[in-house]
Amino acid sequence: MSATVSQIPDGAARLEKKLLSAAGRAIADFGLIADGDRLMVAVSGGKDSYTLLQILRLLQQRAPVRFSLLAVNLDQGHPGFPGERLEGWLRANGFEYRMLKEDTYAIVKSKVPEGQTTCSLCSRLRRGILYNAAEALGCNKIALGHHRDDLIETLLLNQFFSGKLSAMPPLLRSDDGRNTVIRPLCYAAEPDIAAYAEACAFPIIPCDLCGSQEQLQRKKVKALLDSLERDHPHVRESLAAAIANVKPSHLLDRKLWDPHGERPEKSAPGKLLPVLVEG
Repeated sequence: MSATVSQIPDGAARLEKKLLSAAGRAIADFGLIADGDRLMVAVSGGKDSYTLLQILRLLQQRAPVRFSLLAVNLDQGHPGFPGERLEGWLRANGFEYRMLKEDTYAIVKSKVPEGQTTCSLCSRLRRGILYNAAEALGCNKIALGHHRDDLIETLLLNQFFSGKLSAMPPLLRSDDGRNTVIRPLCYAAEPDIAAYAEACAFPIIPCDLCGSQEQLQRKKVKALLDSLERDHPHVRESLAAAIANVKPSHLLDRKLWDPHGERPEKSAPGKLLPVLVEG
C-alpha cells in the first residue's frame, strides 16, 4: 500500500525538506502563487506530478497566503490506462480531484505514421484540454511538475534542433490571457524527486502506455548529460545556473540591440522573464 501524505517515511524527511525549500524559493523568486489562487495541479501519475501535488499541499499548510488545490488527471484513452490506482490514492489522501477522459489516443494514432514519435501531438492535445478544463473548473493557474532537469534538457533541445535559446519559463501566461501556467519545481533536481517518490511509494503510472518511444530526442539529450557528468559531476548544476545568468550583450539576437547598434544593457536577474517562451 502506498504511503499517504500523513505517513511520510522517515527516509523521505531530508528529501522533503530539500524539495520544499526549492519550491518555496521558486514561488518567491517568480511570484508563482498569490493569495486566493485556485491551482489546478495536473497529475499524470508520474513521479513528478505526485511530488508536486504533495509538496504544494505541505506548502499550503505553512504558507502565509491562502490558496486551494484541485488535482486533475486526464485519461487520454491509452489502452490499459490504470486511472483507478491514481484515483484511489487521491481519495485516500483527501485531495479534491477530477478525473477527466478524452480519447486523444485515437486522434494521435490516426495522424502520426507508425514508428514516428507521438509525444508532440499528444502533449499538444492534452494541453488544450487542460487549459479549457482549468477555466471551466474555476482555476486561475495550472501547476505543472516540470523540474530543473526538464528545463536543462529543453534548453539543449532548442539549441540543438530548433535553433533558439530558450528553456521552460517558471511562469507563462497564454496569449489569450485565459490561463497562467506555473512550474513550482523548476529549481528541484530530478534525482531528488525520483528518490522522494520511491520513498513515499507513490503508485506510479508508466508513461509508455502508448508504446515505446526509444528514439525521443529528449532521451538522447539525457544520455548525453549523463555521459558528461561521469567526468564532470556538476554539469547539470552549471547549466541550471546558466539559465538564470543570461548575458544579452554576448548573444547575436538583433532584437536585443537597438537600431543604432548600441549594446543591450546588462539585465538584472529576472528581467528577461517576460520574453522567455516555452520550447
